Amino acid sequence: MVDVILGLQWGDEGKGKIVDYFAPKYDVIARFQGGPNAGHTLYINGTKMVLHQIPSGIFHENKINLIGNGVVLDPVTLKRECGSVAAMGIDFKKNLFISERAHLILPTHRAIDKASETAKGNEKIGSTLKGISPAYMDKTGRNGLRVGDILDKNFTSQYIKLRLKHQKLLENFSFAEDISAWEEEFFEALEFLKQLQIINGEYFINDKMQQGKKILAEGAQGSMLDVDFGTFPYVTSSSTISAGVCTGLGIAPQKIKEVLGVTKAYCTRVGSGPFPTELHDETGELIRTTGNEFGSTTGRPRRCGWIDLVALKFACMINGVTQLVMTKADVLDALDSLQVCDLYKINGENSSQIPFQMSRVNIEPVYKKFDGWQSDITAVKKYKDLPAKMKIYIDHLNKVLGVEVKYISNGPGSDQIIVAP
Repeated sequence: MVDVILGLQWGDEGKGKIVDYFAPKYDVIARFQGGPNAGHTLYINGTKMVLHQIPSGIFHENKINLIGNGVVLDPVTLKRECGSVAAMGIDFKKNLFISERAHLILPTHRAIDKASETAKGNEKIGSTLKGISPAYMDKTGRNGLRVGDILDKNFTSQYIKLRLKHQKLLENFSFAEDISAWEEEFFEALEFLKQLQIINGEYFINDKMQQGKKILAEGAQGSMLDVDFGTFPYVTSSSTISAGVCTGLGIAPQKIKEVLGVTKAYCTRVGSGPFPTELHDETGELIRTTGNEFGSTTGRPRRCGWIDLVALKFACMINGVTQLVMTKADVLDALDSLQVCDLYKINGENSSQIPFQMSRVNIEPVYKKFDGWQSDITAVKKYKDLPAKMKIYIDHLNKVLGVEVKYISNGPGSDQIIVAP
């Protein structure tokens, strides 16, 4: 009934395009976690679109798009995004639904995020400063305001009560920025939000399943940023793995069928945190420029490196991945040789496991070298026409990971996807 598409690395794997590719096969596309820190890039009729809150199926007519209860919602970002979608000729009011249980990101959440990150000095997490972490902290601390609350006549008093609490926190940071403009935007956006379809998301999606509708759950960020299993504390504030689908949408575990894990043909990471296979040389810079590796949400240059099969196998395990999707394979076209990290050498000993705290041990990647295919694959349509040396690379991944690469993205276009036999 429910299939899942999620990232297996540190985010930015190209999930937006992949969700867009699979969307025609489904009736409902649902976001189950994260917030406007996500940036899912799609190309619609040659026009680049980056979605931060709205599910990536919005451009498909008659597809229901649900923002689930596990998402933290910034009304300002949503309003702006809806405007961009409408400019593409899409009637978002018809097919966009929002769970009343989704938590709201307040202006003071953004302020706390900025103040907290600034206070960390040289030990910054790499926050997008969108208020994600403070919003999730209020959720787990049982203080947060939810989308359904905006329909309550006492919402303003609830808002003021929480704002006062936040302002006391901000005093500890000596935060002096005027957020009155943010607040004005916020309340304007709430009036816009009230015009949308606010629903009981868990009944809604379970009713759709009982009707035999096919559901595609869309993840944000990546598995190595999961709050429990990622490279803590350099992680996001939500559950980015397949288990998060259940809590983020109100779906029972036995309803999940296929888990499609998305990985780049190499690795990238934005912000701080461990990255064992990071390249600090000309090859790393070549991958960055060729792959246009700059954050779709922040614009920050992404750190680039070789594919890490230790981390990838771990991500496949905790997600129960059934199929792999490899993106940006064409970025490696020009390289004469490639490296694949099969093992870690941790404090002098080989290991195939992710350590508890990557930053506390000395990790040396153990690489296996492969010849590059040095061939333009962007026009290739069938797997049999891929270069032999690329197939050797893919076969090695299949063998080590124990899960097969079934789809290969060879360019940004929606039609640039090769299906493996």
